[in-house]
Amino acid sequence: MQAAPVTPLRTSTIRPAAWPSVTGALRAVESVLMRSGQRTARRNAWASVLEDRRRAQDRVETQAVLEAAAAPGSQTS
Repeated sequence: MQAAPVTPLRTSTIRPAAWPSVTGALRAVESVLMRSGQRTARRNAWASVLEDRRRAQDRVETQAVLEAAAAPGSQTS
């Protein structure tokens, strides 16, 4: 009886994984160091900060429009 022919193993090219983004790396560290409740609280706090910044910018823009409309010689119809 003859042995079955041995086929050589194919070696695939191993590509290094893409480097994680800074955000991804920070989230990975965060997940190790913080409990899920703490992560949620931090993310909620940051979302509140961003919303406050957006509202502040809206107030600045609205104030500029109101001052322009109240200025002498403004065209109001």
